[in-house]
Amino acid sequence: MARYRGRHAAAKFSEFSGARLRRSVSTAAVAAAAMAALTASQAPGLDVVQPGGDDDDRQSEAPDSNGPGDDSYHTELPPLESPAPDGDPERAEGDASGVPATVLAAYKKAEKSLAGSDAGCSLPWELLAAIGKVESGQARGGAVDKAGTTLKPILGPVLNGAGFARITDTDSGVYDGDATFDRAVGPMQFIPSTWARWGADGNGDGRRDPNNIFDAALAAGEYLCAGERNLSVKADLDRAILSYNHSQDYLRTVLSWLEFYRKGVHEVPDGDGPLPDTDGPGGNSRPGGEPSKNPGTPSKKPGGDKPGGDGGGDKPKDPGGEDPGGDNPGGEDPGGDPGGEDPGGEDPDEPSPAVPNALKHVGDRQQTAIEGTRFAKPFKVRATASGGKPVDDVRVEYAIVGATEATFSGGAKKATVRTDGDGVATAPTLRAGGKTGEFKVRATVVGRSLNAEFTATVKAKPQADTVARTDDKVLTAVAGGAFADAVEVKASYKGQVSADTPMTATMVTETGTPVENGPFFKDADGKPVRALKGLKTNDKGVLRLPEIFAGAKEGTYHLRIATGDGSAHLMVQLNVTKG
Repeated sequence: MARYRGRHAAAKFSEFSGARLRRSVSTAAVAAAAMAALTASQAPGLDVVQPGGDDDDRQSEAPDSNGPGDDSYHTELPPLESPAPDGDPERAEGDASGVPATVLAAYKKAEKSLAGSDAGCSLPWELLAAIGKVESGQARGGAVDKAGTTLKPILGPVLNGAGFARITDTDSGVYDGDATFDRAVGPMQFIPSTWARWGADGNGDGRRDPNNIFDAALAAGEYLCAGERNLSVKADLDRAILSYNHSQDYLRTVLSWLEFYRKGVHEVPDGDGPLPDTDGPGGNSRPGGEPSKNPGTPSKKPGGDKPGGDGGGDKPKDPGGEDPGGDNPGGEDPGGDPGGEDPGGEDPDEPSPAVPNALKHVGDRQQTAIEGTRFAKPFKVRATASGGKPVDDVRVEYAIVGATEATFSGGAKKATVRTDGDGVATAPTLRAGGKTGEFKVRATVVGRSLNAEFTATVKAKPQADTVARTDDKVLTAVAGGAFADAVEVKASYKGQVSADTPMTATMVTETGTPVENGPFFKDADGKPVRALKGLKTNDKGVLRLPEIFAGAKEGTYHLRIATGDGSAHLMVQLNVTKG
């Protein structure tokens, strides 16, 4: 139930009059319309575009700015532990961690789609599951058809001003069936005007339907990713959830389910998912009055009786993390896009924020990764003001500098993040790409000449991480003779065969030093050689060495077999006995 919040809450106010609304010229009527959106708390964002009406009518219909909040989401919390920590499906039956099959597939598909797009922001599917749980009880326990469309409409309260904001109809009743007032729609609870902007086609059928879990999950993911957020960063994650419903209780509830789902989820048949006990759009009964097979967990309302507090929660923030504040919830430019430079403008009633004067490295300044993999840790910097005091909510741009194929999540070369309460700005996940070598990652405070650089190195993929014999025979030969059994080894990398891998074989001491006596191979002229190069594994990763001759002196010798780059090796013992 992403609500009518933040920048998206005001994204279409500019369309009321065809001109941008500025704080300096905002009127009481506009402020009332803004607060109507901010207190509605029923769907992601608000694009209040009412076809066929005029501006004055819409503004006059807005409720008083002190209107009540909305507790129309499911407030029960997950159990402290899953009943089936070992994943036993029989023990898991009835467990709150059960997510209906089609609903679960939609969340995972949305995560995958966003991970490979420009909107990629490290969105975990578990976050969609947490919001879906709180908003609609996972589409009313998975009451969807094979295409993912709800069997029965899932509708929020009528937004007629009676306990909720007054939002007159924006879709002619197409989505919510109400041609007088709007209602939030579908498993992720979008209001129609917001769906008009954020609606997505998640299942590729050419339609955008808020009642379809694939479409709604993708749209919700794109909404949560707005404003260049990196959801692997705690501050951005919190901002994203608060943009859906700016209530600290809502934030705690969603985070609780997010953590619960991260510990393990099991798939249940559509229609058999646990239902909420609390009031909300998901209801506590199935279509047609069928009782729930798994009634879910007891209701636990965090932080009191009303999730939104006694005034609808704290002052909302937009998806970019700025505080709308003041008379105009859209800030300086309510018609801008979610990635704009200044979504909130400045509020003359608020104290000036601290200004950073230093940007310092946090953690490792240098990291190395193998080509085609991700760097193990994100780079971090801390913005501080005078006296070393951390400064939060500072925009920091990370840029990849140098000849490299490395990118941040989503394939971008630049990414802007914000500092958290400790002044720390965490870069998105860095992917190494296929080009080896060294490059820089530069962090810069947006609008200031403060920066810090990190060094990143991409190394070639190891030729193998394991070299092992294909048998365990003891290798013994009589002095002056030859070993009866051939030496055969197999090279692999992360369990997969390393085909066509360059190899070497060298006679050495027990400590690995090459020797000039003991067992040997023969070259093309029949002369003894104790080191072979230019060997390669076959298409199955196997290398069979040429015949080995014992030499004239008995003793214990060693043969070192290694990959050409030295990434993996094996020591083989050779025993020579007296003839």
